[in-house]
Amino acid sequence: MKRPLRVIGCLVCAWPLIARADPAEPAPGGLIEAPGWQTVAAHCSVCHSLRLVTAQRADREGWAAILRWMQETQNLWSFDPATEKEILDYLALNYAPSGPQRRRPLPAELLPPATGDNSPGS
Repeated sequence: MKRPLRVIGCLVCAWPLIARADPAEPAPGGLIEAPGWQTVAAHCSVCHSLRLVTAQRADREGWAAILRWMQETQNLWSFDPATEKEILDYLALNYAPSGPQRRRPLPAELLPPATGDNSPGS
């Protein structure tokens, strides 16, 4: 009798971790829970926090360039084509640019007046 009660108790305690009410709620590590998030979490969290992933925005080509840079300079391993496609599909869909990445330059009339040499120590 004790064993079934333990199993039920474990399921009740673990239920919030097993079932998410809102699929858009971040998965462990802050990733958006969508197809491919487990693969991204498994590969990316080995070297750095997943917050580094969630703070970035890029299109598919940008994400591919980031992967290549990590492979060339940070010792990231090569992926088989299916794994790389899954990672890029997930990142391009869920962490795409959401608008301009930099603000436009301020108009000249809003800039402070030029005072000559603005080098440090002058």
